[in-house]
Amino acid sequence: MKYKKKKSKFEKEQKKIVICVCMYFLNVIFNILNKKIYNYFPYPYFVSVIHLAVGVVYCLGSWTVGLPKRAPIDSNLLKLLIPVAFCHALGHVTSNISFAAVAVSFTHTVKALEPFFNAAASQFILGQSIPITLWLSLAPVVLGVSMASLTELSFNWLGFISAMISNISFTYRSIYSKKAMTDMDSTNLYAYISIIALFFCLPPAIILEGPQLLKYGFNDAIAKVGLTKFLSDLFWVGMFYHLYNQLATNTLERVAPLTHAVGNVLKRVFVIGFSIIVFGNKISTQTAIGTSIAIAGVAIYSLIKAKIEEEKRVRSEKGVKTCRRDEMNLYYSVLLFQHVADSLQL
Repeated sequence: MKYKKKKSKFEKEQKKIVICVCMYFLNVIFNILNKKIYNYFPYPYFVSVIHLAVGVVYCLGSWTVGLPKRAPIDSNLLKLLIPVAFCHALGHVTSNISFAAVAVSFTHTVKALEPFFNAAASQFILGQSIPITLWLSLAPVVLGVSMASLTELSFNWLGFISAMISNISFTYRSIYSKKAMTDMDSTNLYAYISIIALFFCLPPAIILEGPQLLKYGFNDAIAKVGLTKFLSDLFWVGMFYHLYNQLATNTLERVAPLTHAVGNVLKRVFVIGFSIIVFGNKISTQTAIGTSIAIAGVAIYSLIKAKIEEEKRVRSEKGVKTCRRDEMNLYYSVLLFQHVADSLQL
């Protein structure tokens, strides 16, 4: 019996490892293919729309065959999801603007500052107390990103500012997501967010890039790589984007905070490392050191935060058990009192 339990637990851990590897693979492939597209088709607003559109078509097809069954949505939930979807759309578009403007490794280095914005929002917007240890762990992140930015060979302000706006957008997405907590499963929830976000992304893509695309954008891309490769690249980059995000949404909520934290850090290490190798980006020694310090800072922050979350969970479970024990004691006391009263009446 014990052997079966150990085997079952081991199999679960194996599945988690396989899922994490799949997520890293999908994210790395997405980032590399995405940058390759921007090298011959520099239209981030349109490509952002394609990412979401492919995912929406995938979701609609899944709903059609009942995998999963579409969850109903009412006007109240829609109102709650609109701010989440808007922040998701803004963060996604600005991330892609940065990817198109600078090296993938640099964008991900700047996006390592996201925990800093999350902590600031929690402290000053939500009014949550952030332990001093968490703030101190963010110091190397800020220092590392600053060092990397000063000597980054591909640096430009458009790429840097876009990545920073993306950090802020995803921070607000987290805030609004907490307000929009629902019992709907994560697959349906992400599908609805993708659909709403697509509607937010369409107008700027049409207004800002539409005329250029019709005039020479599409023709230039087809002339460089051919129609088949162009359409194939757009389709697959959209699929990799959606599958990664869907897999992350479905699985990361089921793992421990520590596993989630380590996974996020490793993901960024994988993406930065593989992008440098694939694209042969030349980076200065200071940029390399700065990036390493930033990633190390994120790792420390994530581990400390995960430990705090775990301690909160344990305290919460102990509180529930204590409450239940007190309720049972009260229940038995009432029974005893009733028994004594009945005895006295007799």
